Amino acid sequence: MTANDLLAESRNIWFPVVLRLDNTTKTLVVGGGEVAANKVSLLLATDTRVVVISPTLCGELERALKSGRVEHIATQASREVLEAQLPGARLVYAATSDRAVNHLAADLAKKMNIPVCAVDDPDPSSFITPAIVRRGPVMVAISTSGAAPVLARRIREQIETLLPAGISRLSRFMQNARGKMAQIHPSPETRRRVWENFLDGKGAEQALAGDETGASATLDRLASDEKGGGEVWLVGAGPGDADLLTLKALRLMQNADSVLYDHLLPPDILDRVRRDAERIFVGKQKSNHALPQPSINDELIRRAKAGERVLRLKGGDPFIFGRGGEEIEALMEAGVPFRVVPGISAANGCAASSGIPLTHRDCAQSCLFLTGHARADGTLDLPWHTIALRGQTVVIYMGLGGIASLCEQLITHGLPPTWPAAVIEKGTQPGQRVITADLTSLPRLTVEQDFRSPALIIVGEVVKHRVVSPVV
Repeated sequence: MTANDLLAESRNIWFPVVLRLDNTTKTLVVGGGEVAANKVSLLLATDTRVVVISPTLCGELERALKSGRVEHIATQASREVLEAQLPGARLVYAATSDRAVNHLAADLAKKMNIPVCAVDDPDPSSFITPAIVRRGPVMVAISTSGAAPVLARRIREQIETLLPAGISRLSRFMQNARGKMAQIHPSPETRRRVWENFLDGKGAEQALAGDETGASATLDRLASDEKGGGEVWLVGAGPGDADLLTLKALRLMQNADSVLYDHLLPPDILDRVRRDAERIFVGKQKSNHALPQPSINDELIRRAKAGERVLRLKGGDPFIFGRGGEEIEALMEAGVPFRVVPGISAANGCAASSGIPLTHRDCAQSCLFLTGHARADGTLDLPWHTIALRGQTVVIYMGLGGIASLCEQLITHGLPPTWPAAVIEKGTQPGQRVITADLTSLPRLTVEQDFRSPALIIVGEVVKHRVVSPVV
């Protein structure tokens, strides 16, 4: 079984839920050591009654026992004891140092249809405990489906640093205002819009700081705008690696009502768009336009005027060969508000991921970006006298189809046949491939190695300065 098979199997087994544990429930913990104490400390954040079965207790459990929140059954966890204590339990943790005892507790619990976790042993378990970040009523649970608990804890540490301390105040404010909002806006869609605008504006900051009066005033003002104005967001998604998305791009991707996207976006990026947003493919490929540009402009305007927050998601940066300029001109003419969020361009991202500097003090003091769409006969019509120059780097977008003509023209207009050049396929993505060669051999090598779009061509002496980072 491959690693991918194991991951797929894990995804099919485990399902995340949030379980109510109140003062009417009993939770059974089998074991009295530090591992058991860790689970008891998690349970004590709820109102559940915790029963611990163990001949002895570690110091932490002894202190918990004195608090009156824990009941101790001071005996070995035999079959008879377990069968007497399991009925009525909402959850069971098998947390002893004896694997056989843990398996016995797990088997008996499962026969009674009680969820059970044998700690650090997923096979006999019917549930596993995620790594948890808790801020009052706000909880973030991280799970690797039992595959890598240390990784889950490391992710938890990272999330801990991102959540503001006042987020519990924000959550309670929103909880207290839910009833009023439901009366003002019975439509769930409209309520969601108001809450998202509240979170994106100063209302969230006021609630985080404990200024409930100010937060209430802000919420009332937002709630009075029943429909809410539509808007278009032109967002650069970067060159393909989802980790290169900006924080602002991610936030807007999660708030959009609909998204118009092109063919350069990998599934990993589209997966970060809000799940229930309507998705419209408008990609442009050579001789295959899913939607002509004027129709895209019209669709953006139509949806925004209907009150939608429309995400126009583009690979790279929307203002570098992304036709973002044309789209905002149409939006301005129609009176539709918009925002532009820059993204890491394909040139920057692909060059960096392949170790090629776009400028270098010794050989390239300027960098020129070009689009390399070829004519039907494969030729290119470009200002060669400004391109075929030493001392600069030339980056060609969408030029793979005309690469033979490109290299030939660069040589014809003054660059030597041995001038360095490179092609980067699927830059920044897991399947990235790079060819470094010269103008004479590059077209042949791209054919021999079956390079395909999306690909970026870099021409210039900076290619000789490529550095391939060692894998650590």
